[in-house]
Amino acid sequence: MLAIERRKEILEKLQAEHRVVVSELSQNYGVSEETIRRDLEKLENEGYAIKSYGGAVINENASLDFSFNVRKNRNIAGKQQIAKLVSRMVHDGDSLMLDASSTAVYIARALKEKKNLVVITNSIEIIIELLDMTDWKVLSTGGASRVSSYALVGPQTDQMLKSYHVDRAVVSCKGFDLDAGFTDSDELHANNKKTMLEAAKERILAVDSSKFGETAFVSIGTLADVTAIVTDKKPDDEWLQVFHAAGVDCVYPD
Repeated sequence: MLAIERRKEILEKLQAEHRVVVSELSQNYGVSEETIRRDLEKLENEGYAIKSYGGAVINENASLDFSFNVRKNRNIAGKQQIAKLVSRMVHDGDSLMLDASSTAVYIARALKEKKNLVVITNSIEIIIELLDMTDWKVLSTGGASRVSSYALVGPQTDQMLKSYHVDRAVVSCKGFDLDAGFTDSDELHANNKKTMLEAAKERILAVDSSKFGETAFVSIGTLADVTAIVTDKKPDDEWLQVFHAAGVDCVYPD
């Protein structure tokens, strides 16, 4: 198991149980207690945990995002519907960017029927998912690892993304509001999503219906920054009217 995978699981345990014990984690993962202490120190530095004698507790004062696996297993049916719709918009030979959202993982899986794609992503999960696609070119952005989202983020990520121009970029968000636009809980993720959209001819916001009317911490963009919205349910007429006025296509299941 990779260190980032182990820290991701430790974070999930912290979120579920609010505390962890070094000796128990050491036995569970078959690594030294010193290795576990380093894992907890990294989680503490990222603001997720507070080290205590013999272990760590959850940092209740932090604005914790749900871990990647928790998010990936939410509204699976909706994300699968979105993935199917996005896959119809992608053609053999296309180049595209996929963000590190849980929705993008389902999109990557749905795209596996396509041929000769070029995929650029900052998602570690997607990179692993696509290792068997030998006729594709899969490019990792590089960047700083973010355990909670299983992603690579930061200025290095942006720098790599800016060096490419692609047919399509697909990003998701934590909130989508008519006034605030689409938003994320993390500034580094938001910046990387902005850069992806700027690099693409067709800019797709893939967002499940639970995010409509919600607002997260930091702005990603507005309707002017996307060409299409793909969602799992038909939005209310108010939303559809705004999309139409902005010249943005809205794609949803029949």
